[in-house]
Amino acid sequence: MPSPVAHFLAGLSVHVATAPAGDLGWRRRTAITVAAAIAPDLDLLLKPFGLAVHQGASHSVGAALLAGAAVAAGAALLRWPRPLTLGLSAILGWSSHVVLDLLNLDTHPPIGLMALWPFTEGYYKVPWPIFLDIGRTLDWRTVRHDALALAWEAALLCPLLVVIWRIRTGRGR
Repeated sequence: MPSPVAHFLAGLSVHVATAPAGDLGWRRRTAITVAAAIAPDLDLLLKPFGLAVHQGASHSVGAALLAGAAVAAGAALLRWPRPLTLGLSAILGWSSHVVLDLLNLDTHPPIGLMALWPFTEGYYKVPWPIFLDIGRTLDWRTVRHDALALAWEAALLCPLLVVIWRIRTGRGR
């Protein structure tokens, strides 16, 4: 799985790529998109209690749709402006997490994601990984590997974010 840093950068890229020009600086929309891009990995907090399987249903289009509906409903209850826009932002951010995890070198069974839940419970994986897996221990070898993985993620995603930003703001001309 890519690191939280990769998911943050992907969520921010999604916000910049999809926000109408007037919404690029809308902090609430930005925060919801980025938080949704990171949120599927919160299932790791439930794993010690046997309540979740990482890369299960939380890493799916179904979960993205549920998150979007929850955000839209919550925003409407709180009387925030444009709750449907915020719900769509959550869907897009959550979906970016699914896409990044599909593109990683997965070494923790079950291999792949339940990306199409609830339509199917199969696990899916692309055959050409782009991102390295992130280790979950603190031994020196894993820390060194994770630092390399993080550097690789930054090398891929930071230029993408800059290019999208420059195109959207007209600074690339």
